[in-house]
Amino acid sequence: MLLAIDVGNTNTVVGVYDGRTLKSHWRLETTPTRTSDEYGVLLLQFFAHAGLDPGKVKSVAVSSVVPTLQFHLERMAQRYFKAKPMFVGPGVKTGIPILYDNPREVGADRIVNAVAALEKYPGPMIVVDFGTATTFDAVSAKGEYLGGAICPGITIAMEALFRHASKLPRVELARPPSVVGRNTVHSMQAGLLFGYVGLVDGICVRMRAELGAEAKVIATGGLASLIAGESKLISEVDEFLTLDGLRIISERNHG
Repeated sequence: MLLAIDVGNTNTVVGVYDGRTLKSHWRLETTPTRTSDEYGVLLLQFFAHAGLDPGKVKSVAVSSVVPTLQFHLERMAQRYFKAKPMFVGPGVKTGIPILYDNPREVGADRIVNAVAALEKYPGPMIVVDFGTATTFDAVSAKGEYLGGAICPGITIAMEALFRHASKLPRVELARPPSVVGRNTVHSMQAGLLFGYVGLVDGICVRMRAELGAEAKVIATGGLASLIAGESKLISEVDEFLTLDGLRIISERNHG
């Protein structure tokens, strides 16, 4: 089995694959101060709850945007799963040409998403990942990673509004009854949701123009379904795109 770990700035998503089948998955808060033993015990509890045997894990693949956790995750994998983890980065075979000015600058999660999208859908395409930051990544018809755009995530925007506008409350991120809010909460929800949808569709329109093709727009990340429900351009929501990408890259490096 494969243990796939996607470490984001806010959340960490963990999945267990048996071949190409995702057997179970979990989401936990990314805590930079968590030790290797804490990660190990926590994952063993998840395995027990799912009825999975940790002894059957033969490989561990990690995508991380939090460098300080690499040491702890490496020790955890070796001690609790007897496996040397593969961290996606320089030297790892991805199978996709990276046409970024400096490929080392690209976040591992962005490359992993592009690899999975290219494997599962025909190019050209734009992958939108709704995380702490929202990333837009363009893949050419030839299967090349071209680059993309990065903007603050919708949760960051929501928190900024609450923190810097003293009379505005913290609100739930949900669809309001209409874009014309009749109270403060609905007005904030309308601005956040529909404003963000406009940002997403606007960037995708410009990317399509540069790609010179009707690129397919694929969304992933925690808030993908909410945004996709209002977007005119997102045609696919793939909840496990990043985990699938880790599986594919692991297969390409371990056979």
